Amino acid sequence: MNNGAVGTNMVKIAAAKAAISFWEAFFKGILCNILVCLAVWLALAGRSVIDKIFAIIFPISAFVAAGFEHSIANMYFISLGILVQEYFPVASGELNWTGLLYSLIPVTLGNIAGGGVMVAAVYYLVYRHHAGN
Repeated sequence: MNNGAVGTNMVKIAAAKAAISFWEAFFKGILCNILVCLAVWLALAGRSVIDKIFAIIFPISAFVAAGFEHSIANMYFISLGILVQEYFPVASGELNWTGLLYSLIPVTLGNIAGGGVMVAAVYYLVYRHHAGN
């Protein structure tokens, strides 16, 4: 499509995702999964399918627009970039299976910390029962 511009851009995105540092990927993973958990929470509050769809659009769009990292999205983007990079030549030094692994580890840990620690901490603080009450 568009004389290969779409594929070239996709390979550039995949290469950029594979090349970010451990800590940047980790913190972007935390922020991403906070928004993903917000989308799930909002979808659970919806009563109809339309409510649920509209509820998830904004948090998911926000994490994509902000450039945050999600392990499942990276599995798709980086793997696809690896498979099609020979058809769209772009300087992509980190775009290989090792780069995928080095991206998935910090991003997955960040996603776990974002959803399992940060969101859980907020739930705990909001819904905890005081012993004296």
